[in-house]
Amino acid sequence: MNFDDTPQEAEFRATARAWINANAPKQYEEELRKSSLGRTVLKNADILEVAKAWQKKKADAGWACLHWPKEYGGRGSSPIERVIWQQEEGPFGQLSRMFIIGHGMCGPTMMAFAREEHKRTYLPPLASGEKVWCQLFSEPAGGSDVAGLRTRAEKDGDDWIINGQKIWTSGAHYSDYGILLTRTDPTVPKHKGLTMFFLDMKSPGVEVRPIKQASGASDFNEVYFTNVRIPDHQRLGEVGDGWNVSLTTLMNERSAIGAAVSTGFPELFEYCSSLMLDDGPAIEDRAVRSKLANWAVKASGLKYTSMRAISALSRGERPGPENSIGKLVAGSMIQDVATYALDLQGASGVVSGEDAELAGRFQAMLLRAPGTRVEGGTDEIMRNIIAERVLGLPGDIRVDKDVPFNKIPTRGRN
Repeated sequence: MNFDDTPQEAEFRATARAWINANAPKQYEEELRKSSLGRTVLKNADILEVAKAWQKKKADAGWACLHWPKEYGGRGSSPIERVIWQQEEGPFGQLSRMFIIGHGMCGPTMMAFAREEHKRTYLPPLASGEKVWCQLFSEPAGGSDVAGLRTRAEKDGDDWIINGQKIWTSGAHYSDYGILLTRTDPTVPKHKGLTMFFLDMKSPGVEVRPIKQASGASDFNEVYFTNVRIPDHQRLGEVGDGWNVSLTTLMNERSAIGAAVSTGFPELFEYCSSLMLDDGPAIEDRAVRSKLANWAVKASGLKYTSMRAISALSRGERPGPENSIGKLVAGSMIQDVATYALDLQGASGVVSGEDAELAGRFQAMLLRAPGTRVEGGTDEIMRNIIAERVLGLPGDIRVDKDVPFNKIPTRGRN
């Protein structure tokens, strides 16, 4: 690994740092710096509006979606320059999370499969934050099996009629567009009868219902489709080839999420450094120090695994499965860290919200952590990816792989 910038990278870093220092919304810096996994809020401002304003300012100056081609609203930068920008953006990068699905998943899918006129129409407003996109994949009956979806798309002239339901759709309640995976042929094996589209989320027949989470927030949604009409020119890829199209989305999803997962360790270490227990400072307690040491080793491993990927990008190479490893380890780690922090807080750990100790940072982490372990692939899926694609172990047994979808037994079907 090489931790040093090349002269060109150092020049890019200096330019990016100067622009950020001159233009970032610093009135929100402290709140963003103290935000935690599961809760990025601003007391006196709408987080979405602030994020859109910051993204638009970046776009106008040529700093939005750096790795995208210029004709689609990007900068045409190298992958390593994108990493450098993320490092320099610091806490203001929290605002970019509002667009992580559109920029990290929908945009790359559109670039790979949409018509050229659609790319030039829809991608620049996506890059600039003027339009927000969501990803409509998961379904109640499918669980983690994306190919088990039941939302139907039936051809009607030059249009497709969509009926069905999606669930756990992040940001659907404020999204303008979405990419939608549907079943167009139930008579073939489940991976072969799928077709992908993009659609206007304000189309007649689209109903978004926010899901109330344990934290009180509503980041996820149910989305219902009742005779929604989508023109065929909004199809992404060939009819029946939706699984291959979705792999582009899923690959980028795991990359975007995996690279951004927090561990909670820096927050815990800071907390323990100032916490007083009955017999003295927490940082001097042997049991606390043992826990911190264990998590410090994991956090260090994740850091240098990420640096290995960054070094590969700097050399112009494609990184390996580092993001799957990062998501698997960090997802469970933040849940353990938050649980331990609440144990240290004692009775006050049951209080959440602004009145709680540290304004409920660890409570918010704990309530959000299970979702982190599910989104972008569950722990089990991450382990399968690592086992099969990294270690070369035999594939998991999939008894329904070659069975026509409408012949797969389901509960309640004779």
